[in-house]
Amino acid sequence: MQTRNACGFFIANSYADNMSNAAIIVAAGRGERAGAGVPKQLRQLGDRLVFQWSLKAFAAHDDIDQTVLVVPSGEAETYIPLCPPTTIIVEGGATRTESVKAGLSACDPIRTQAVLIHDAARPGLTRNMISALISALQDADAAAPALKVSDALKRQDHGRVADVDRSNLYRVQTPQAFGFEMISAALAKAEDLVDDLAAIEAMGGTVRLIDGDERLGKITYSDDLKTLERLLMPRNDPPRLGTGFDVHAFEPGDGVILCGVKIPYDKKLAGHSDADVAWHALTDAILGAAALGDIGDHFPPSDPQWRGVDSSVFLRHAVDIARTSGWVLSSCDITVICEAPKVKPHREAMRQATADVTGLALDAISVKATTTEGLGFTGRKEGIAAQASAVLSPVRLEE
Repeated sequence: MQTRNACGFFIANSYADNMSNAAIIVAAGRGERAGAGVPKQLRQLGDRLVFQWSLKAFAAHDDIDQTVLVVPSGEAETYIPLCPPTTIIVEGGATRTESVKAGLSACDPIRTQAVLIHDAARPGLTRNMISALISALQDADAAAPALKVSDALKRQDHGRVADVDRSNLYRVQTPQAFGFEMISAALAKAEDLVDDLAAIEAMGGTVRLIDGDERLGKITYSDDLKTLERLLMPRNDPPRLGTGFDVHAFEPGDGVILCGVKIPYDKKLAGHSDADVAWHALTDAILGAAALGDIGDHFPPSDPQWRGVDSSVFLRHAVDIARTSGWVLSSCDITVICEAPKVKPHREAMRQATADVTGLALDAISVKATTTEGLGFTGRKEGIAAQASAVLSPVRLEE
């Protein structure tokens, strides 16, 4: 049975003696832009409500000892029957920062060492992400998941459009992890911040960004809920196979780039980007398996912004957009077709570079090379061809 403690918080059970990490789920907003006349945290997503996804993820993690849910003022009674009995429920304030402060005040001030602050409208939280954030705090004052900005950015002002340099730009997500004492002190005098990292930054603290996850996308509009349904719902779809093929001619140079590795040679490959024929073939294989078109649809060679760009941008985009569509790359096989240069001495480096970009385990990546026995344009050493296959599996949320 839920009861109020001395501070007025709703709580069923006392803290255990060994508690050290806390999680705060902020669900105090009204979420009106999501439509349907229901706050987004109370919308149905699969077999549970949106906010319950995060509750379940934190409750299942061995390193999270306290979970605090911050709800709209006057609505605590609505949430009590929807939460596990160990959940601490506290009513929030008029701003997000006030709500976070309310959540912090509900944590045990003596035993809490670290706290993860999370938006209830980001239901795709996984065990791996929680573990990675806690680990990141070992050498930083704060940590947060973030995704690199891969799309072209434009600024429009009075009818004029200008490019925005996306180098070193990130989409920051939650949970954001902090040392408990430091975030409490940092927010003590804050009023309304963009996010909680801003308080640490203002104090000169160190912030570490770790790899984010598309499944941690935030529900703001009704279409966002549909996107997350595709990402988070268990699927019975069989794996998909895609194939890709690409060709680039030689031109004068000092080396060719294959799978992100520069191989010394007296020529280079001609192309609008860095002409990495192997990764171009793999990019097409991934896009093909996900039925998302081809590399030219996403990165037109007529667009000057892709001139000379590292092909890892193309490959990473294909992996990310496939995941957004509900598919994760599970293995790939690349075959490079050329008489020269010799690929075999560089094969392991090519596999490792592909693993670094795609996130695949090394044993899920095959790189091979062959010749055409002197036949055709590759046999005449006029260029290099590559073919690739990619296997995509349905995205499944780690429990």
